[in-house]
Amino acid sequence: MGLLVNIDNGGTLTDICVIDGANVWRAKTLTTPYDLSQCLVEGLAKASGAVFGTADVERLLLATDHIRYSTTQGTNALVERKGPRLGLIVGGGVSVADVRMGNADLFDAIIGDRCATLPARDDTERFDAVHLVSDLAARGANRIIIGFGGDTRDADERALKKALLRAFPAHLLGAVPILYSHEIVGDHDDMRRIWTSLFNAFLHPAMERFLYSAEHKLRDARIQNPLLIFRNDGQSARVAKTIAVKTYSSGPRGGAEGARVLAQHYAIDRLLSLDIGGTTTDISIVEHGTARAHDRGTIAGVVTSFPLTDVTSIGVGGSSIIRVADGLVKVGPQSVGSAPGPACFGLGGTDATITDAFFASGLLDPASYFGGAMKIDVERARAAVANAVATPLGIGDDVAITAMESAWVAAVAAGIRGYADVDGDTVIAAFGGAGPFVVCAVAEALGIKRILIPKLAAVFSAYGIGFSDIGHRYEAPSPDDAARATLREQARRGMAGEGLDPAACTFTESEGDGQFRIDASFAMPRPVLPSLSTSATSSAASAGFRTVLAEGRRQAIPVYRVQDLSAGSSAAGPAVLEEEYFTCRIDSGWRFTVNAAGDILLTCDGAPS
Repeated sequence: MGLLVNIDNGGTLTDICVIDGANVWRAKTLTTPYDLSQCLVEGLAKASGAVFGTADVERLLLATDHIRYSTTQGTNALVERKGPRLGLIVGGGVSVADVRMGNADLFDAIIGDRCATLPARDDTERFDAVHLVSDLAARGANRIIIGFGGDTRDADERALKKALLRAFPAHLLGAVPILYSHEIVGDHDDMRRIWTSLFNAFLHPAMERFLYSAEHKLRDARIQNPLLIFRNDGQSARVAKTIAVKTYSSGPRGGAEGARVLAQHYAIDRLLSLDIGGTTTDISIVEHGTARAHDRGTIAGVVTSFPLTDVTSIGVGGSSIIRVADGLVKVGPQSVGSAPGPACFGLGGTDATITDAFFASGLLDPASYFGGAMKIDVERARAAVANAVATPLGIGDDVAITAMESAWVAAVAAGIRGYADVDGDTVIAAFGGAGPFVVCAVAEALGIKRILIPKLAAVFSAYGIGFSDIGHRYEAPSPDDAARATLREQARRGMAGEGLDPAACTFTESEGDGQFRIDASFAMPRPVLPSLSTSATSSAASAGFRTVLAEGRRQAIPVYRVQDLSAGSSAAGPAVLEEEYFTCRIDSGWRFTVNAAGDILLTCDGAPS
């Protein structure tokens, strides 16, 4: 078998994992929002350097069997309302007012007045639709969705499609794409199906442009197999077989998949996944070996037709803007992202972030941050802290740094409390570049006494993608035997369209919620997890001391480099634990221990081992 490459494209950083059985190489690069294919290629170049010792993207791709990719592009587009001007035509007993009730603010933002309800069915309906399409296009709609309700909706939409194709042939220049809800998903619930179609139409253009561009660049570099898109249902598929809405929140799903595997591997009954990147904190939970999920997931408060892992995202990350408002320190949800980035990056940013605060506090070291490959300007970090917090509040810089940390920790803890009930039996899995920062303080705020920092914490969502299979769900409102046979054939053709032999695929049939479903999947090679052998505990050897603002005062505390620690190495806080891509402050009353797999367990005094 060849190499497996997983890529998680975030708002601030893009993470890459290259997997060969039990061996994993990793790389990180700044996301280039103006051209996502640029950070994709730059990330692959860095990853190839990690594997071969010198950058050679073509050599890496020639040795790779599969590339799986996730991106926040779709999520960000919806959050920022950046997408096409949609038009909507509904009928068959469904009204515009019915649809708008799902989320009036979002409906007004992406559709506005470009919408219409067809009259009750009669022979004039299709001709009314021709006039409506012309009218919506004249009002600026550049994609139009048709959604009918009722038992005959599929047949009605097909009949209308024939009439509209005659009136608006797709080959004409300037033809407005007209999309039909039954072609997106066979869901019997009219509101779910129509909103799912709206989300998909809104996300499609940006995703299409980028993903096909990325695939062309990979082909030019001699990729052997098609680019696979990791989706929010935990499976992967070719770009040509993926609909845009399934990329929504796919990055956090990678972290949730990794957490699920960790929980099963370590027999942890309740594992809270805390994935903190540059822009957001993504929270999910694994209970009894299963990641919490919804068969009908919710996007922007609207229930959709597709399953989604129950991940909540809050606007708190390493690059979230920290400022003073009404005399209080506020965190996010706005982020400086990778461009211009935190003030300390020296790329023109002046807003203060927790990353700036931690450089100013001494917790982060410019010589080791990002492997020392990024030029850091600590003076800019200090200036940002002073301007944003210290001066407005009339306090000293160190007091301001402590206030920034307290506000940041409180915001993360509040997000967790709003998502799940936690107690002393809950274990936190802390990952992402900012997840381990001050996770001990987050845990103490929640009464949690055990923390697991994965060896691959900084790229853990990318690693989690490696546990996905190629798969699709096919469904229809509980059909008769002939229709079921048709759906079975559709599932077989769909997997064949992935370049797979249907005989090598698994097809699982189920029925519920008025739907007949077929889940088709093909097992992909997966990372090999290390054994759970035990190691004798020994005192960790420190790499020296660093003066850090901790517990309200600057003090010299030992620094431990993860790459220098062997299995069983252990030490008590206060201390700094760091590696190339993450830093963790171990507070007083906490102890870290490295296990045989290279994962790190933090325990609070009195916690069970």
